[in-house]
Amino acid sequence: MYIPAPFAETDRAVLHAFITSHPLGALTTSSPTHGLYATHLPLVLDPAQGAHGTLRGHIARMNPHHVKAADTHDALVLFTGANAYITPAWYPSKAQHGKVVPTWNYVAVHVAGTVRFIDDRDFLLRHLHTLTTQHEAAQAHPWAMSDAPSAYIDQQLKGIIGVEIEIVSLEGKWKMSQNRSDEDIGGVIHGLQHSPSPAHDAVAKHIVARRPVR
Repeated sequence: MYIPAPFAETDRAVLHAFITSHPLGALTTSSPTHGLYATHLPLVLDPAQGAHGTLRGHIARMNPHHVKAADTHDALVLFTGANAYITPAWYPSKAQHGKVVPTWNYVAVHVAGTVRFIDDRDFLLRHLHTLTTQHEAAQAHPWAMSDAPSAYIDQQLKGIIGVEIEIVSLEGKWKMSQNRSDEDIGGVIHGLQHSPSPAHDAVAKHIVARRPVR
């Protein structure tokens, strides 16, 4: 993706942490035969496997993605986070010269990798155990696969196919007003913090954390 220098994030630990905290990715492939196809799915990151880590997930067997991507190995996975519309009204420079326009602040991480679809019961059991354990951890009474009848789990397993993406490269973009003057950045933070939207508060925190030291 297009990443101007002020917005770039290259620290692998930061990018991995973002993926773990925003696990819903858009898996996109392009096949010479079937063209572009995308699936949104939760993914688990294994940072220790491969040079840059490995993503694992699953899709419905009825989802034709595993057929449409049968003749390709390349995949792009998109992860997104906090975002907000930024009005020029928040810039003090608007009153000074008026040469300002709206923009959108956001966080995005793109993962390029090699994809394979895995029709294997043991792989799926390991993956689903990891996935559910990770996301049930915050519950007062975490659900476990063993809570459901084994025959029911076996039936559900027949309806899904595993996905594994070995990461080849990662790109991170935190577009958080770093290219604006310090005064305009302050105005954006103030505007977002006084917005009733919880999402705007999340963006404000990112801007504070990414504010350039000048």
